Amino acid sequence: MSIPYPTATVERGTPAAVSLHAAFLYWLKLGFISFGGPAGQISMMHQELVERRRWISERRFLHALNYAMVLPGPEAQQLATYIGWLMHGTWGGILAGTLFVLPSLFILMGLTWVYLAWGKVPVVAGLLYGMKPAVTAIVLFAAYRIGSRTLTNGVLWAMAAAAFVAIFALHVPFPAIVVGAGTIGFIGGQVAPDWFRGGGGHGLAGNGYGPALIDDDTPLPDRARLSWVRLSHYLLIGLGLWAGVMAVLVALYGGDSTLTRMGWFFTKAAMVTFGGAYAVLPYVYQGGVSQFHWLTGAQMVDGLALGETTPGPLIMIVAFVGYVGGWTRALFGPTHLALAGAAGAGIATYFTFLPSFLFILAGAPAVEASRHEVKLTAPLTGITAAVVGVVLNLALFFAYHVLWPQGFAAPFEWVAGAISVAAFVALWRFKVGIIPVIGACGAAGLIETLIG
Repeated sequence: MSIPYPTATVERGTPAAVSLHAAFLYWLKLGFISFGGPAGQISMMHQELVERRRWISERRFLHALNYAMVLPGPEAQQLATYIGWLMHGTWGGILAGTLFVLPSLFILMGLTWVYLAWGKVPVVAGLLYGMKPAVTAIVLFAAYRIGSRTLTNGVLWAMAAAAFVAIFALHVPFPAIVVGAGTIGFIGGQVAPDWFRGGGGHGLAGNGYGPALIDDDTPLPDRARLSWVRLSHYLLIGLGLWAGVMAVLVALYGGDSTLTRMGWFFTKAAMVTFGGAYAVLPYVYQGGVSQFHWLTGAQMVDGLALGETTPGPLIMIVAFVGYVGGWTRALFGPTHLALAGAAGAGIATYFTFLPSFLFILAGAPAVEASRHEVKLTAPLTGITAAVVGVVLNLALFFAYHVLWPQGFAAPFEWVAGAISVAAFVALWRFKVGIIPVIGACGAAGLIETLIG
């Protein structure tokens, strides 16, 4: 099955059509190597799909990213779903979004089992010690890459700076930043639309990438056009998938069971994840630790560390919460703790990510229909500019907890600092891939831990 887009411009250097099998292999690979949180994952997709493979133009990539940023849920996973849908329709979107999450789910379940069954292992602690500074460098580098392409004028630079100050110094909630940036973009799109045009495209844009398979002027196939009938079908199917699984849980275990409560809780969590995992962590902490007592506060911190250093979206910490909750409640008896943990992780993941697929598959046709209307896209451009400042704040958040894990009153972690600097230089100056950087940093951390 080949991508249903015209390929008549092959003589200009347009890439050949991409089969669903080839796309499957890429999305599977991405699911195993998507380290670095949303910023790193978005940067990785940009480098691979826009710059190297040229499956999609930069302008259309950024347009999809703008939409993913304004939605609740994991933006990198939603971006992958959007691109998969754009290339191969509904099944392409489901494939891309599922493979972005599935490897992370299994890896995190395995690590959580080791964590609960065997406790802290020096080898694992050493690897984490080196990988955390690498993640810090990856997020900072991603902020630089996205900002250099998105902030095309002084107004957008000012919006990024204002967003950084708002979240870093004034502690303004991320949803408020999104609303403010979108409002500024909407007004700007009416009075000064040239300030709020999206990033550059391919081919003649001068970026050196060459024409893309899905380029700026590539028309949409019929199945990707807005249809109210198709939209209603998506909504009905999505509601049916949610209600069907919830009904099974209630029938098998009752309305007050742990798994049923997890279904309800993580459905609500999925609706408030504006701004990524860190924006929803207080909510998950409050429910998982304080309200339902599925895990302790210390376990929540350990789960965040595991989530930061495994591939996939950081919101996968919900799988850790679900696994620990199922394990500690011994849902299937004391001899089946691992099975109970897997059930909890599966339920948490299913109800957290189901809305993300619905948002993309139902909303993407409308978003694509608006991509030539500056007045409609200007709010999303403004939001993207603000997100650059938020990502920079995230990098500083990582840096603080990695370099001063006990607070500023404690000694500076010089080894971790050196690893961060080396990782950033490798990414920025020598264009080393993310996975080799993470591997080398993990090895350095392991050596430091074992000989320190």
